[in-house]
Amino acid sequence: MRRTIETPEAMEAFGSRLAKKLQPGDLVLLSGKLGAGKTTMTRGIGAGLEAIGTIQSPTFVLARTHRTKDGPKLVHVDAYRLSSAIELDDLDIDFSNSIVIIEWSRDFIDDSFENWLLIEIDRSSQEDIRELQITGHGPRWQGVQFDFGN
Repeated sequence: MRRTIETPEAMEAFGSRLAKKLQPGDLVLLSGKLGAGKTTMTRGIGAGLEAIGTIQSPTFVLARTHRTKDGPKLVHVDAYRLSSAIELDDLDIDFSNSIVIIEWSRDFIDDSFENWLLIEIDRSSQEDIRELQITGHGPRWQGVQFDFGN
């Protein structure tokens, strides 16, 4: 599924609506160049999940875990400095009981995961306009519709 997001506020709003579809065990991979809007979308997901604390890029700490008001924890990972899936595994993330968002995931997803949602963000056109390509992998994402607020 391919869609256009026209402002950072719209990206955050889409993330908030996406959060309503997420459940424990979900893995969301965000791909895109620096400044594409990966953290902005994660901030929206955090708002939709009522995450506690500021959602910001975990570049230097690699992963931040946020409790949510009533639901599963939100784990926000910045895999930019990781070089392999082994280093991702070393973070000891509770994938099955959390909602995990990974920025810069590259090829870190292997046979360990049956289901994941890949969101590719392209900011190559105009300043604020982003093109989203959303691809669900595995049975969890078959038939899931996304609300773009149109």
